[in-house]
This record gives sequence, C-alpha cells and structure tokens, in this order.
Amino acid sequence: MNTAPAPAPAEPRWLTDEEQHVWRSYIEAATLLEDHLDRQLQRDAGMPHVYYGLLVKLAESPRRRLRMTELARHAKITRSRLSHAVARLEKNGWVRREDCPSDKRGQFAVLTEDGMEVLRRSAPGHVAAVRQALFDRLTPEQQKSLGEIMRIVAEGLQPSEAGADLPWLR
Repeated sequence: MNTAPAPAPAEPRWLTDEEQHVWRSYIEAATLLEDHLDRQLQRDAGMPHVYYGLLVKLAESPRRRLRMTELARHAKITRSRLSHAVARLEKNGWVRREDCPSDKRGQFAVLTEDGMEVLRRSAPGHVAAVRQALFDRLTPEQQKSLGEIMRIVAEGLQPSEAGADLPWLR
C-alpha cells in the first residue's frame, strides 16, 4: 500500500490585471452586442437573433435546406434547442421539416418562401444594427485583427475528433 501523500494541486495560472481587464471587456461587449441585436430583431422582425441566424444559414444552403444535425452544428446549439426553434419557425410558416429519404430518423429543415421573404425584409435593419454596433466603431485594421482573433479562438474551441463533447453533438 502506497502511503505517500498526494501531490499538492498546481496553483492556478491566475489572470494578470491586464488579462482580467481584457476578459471582462470581452464578456461585457459580447453580452451587450448580443442583446442589442436580439432586441433589434425582436422589434423589427418578431424573432430572436438565434432564429435569424437559422434562417440565414438555410438561405445560404443548397436548395435552402440542411439536415437538422448540421443546422444545430452551424448554430452552435443543442439539437433539443434547435428542435424547439424550428417548431416556432414552422408555426410562423418560415420553415418546414422534411424526412430524410436515406435516414429514417433524420430530418431536413427547409426555408419556405415566406421565410425567405421575412429574411429579405429584416436583413437591411439587421445589417445596419451590426454595422452601427460593431464595424462603424472600428478601424479597418481593428476589424481585420478582430476577425483573426475570433477565428483563432473559435478554431481552438471546436475539436474535430469524433466524440468531442460539444452541445450541438448531444
């Protein structure tokens, strides 16, 4: 029997004052931006920002359709949350579900003409809100840096190996 004491846990790598400032600024800005865009879309289009993102992804997809699992992956939400969102979009007549002929359990989400029309009507206001809240406040160099930084962060948080524990895979 080994009676040696367990090694003491390593001291956390605490954030420096500057890192803490950057982190808190990021959290505050991300929260405020998401709230700003959500309120704009609720007011102008009667939908939350996440629903707008689903409609956009479907509009950009071949034949305006995607498997539900792929749509969840693109939206970075659980399949359960996606199912609820698609049910609401179906109720509005903006999306319909179709069974997948090659997989009896699979389904497609399909953007309807009404959904495409609501997207056409709401896109100008949404783009104006994004531009006003983000891009008009940054220089072209800052925009480029922000894009590079966010790509690095996103790539680091999306493991590509099978079995990764990501919400949209559950």
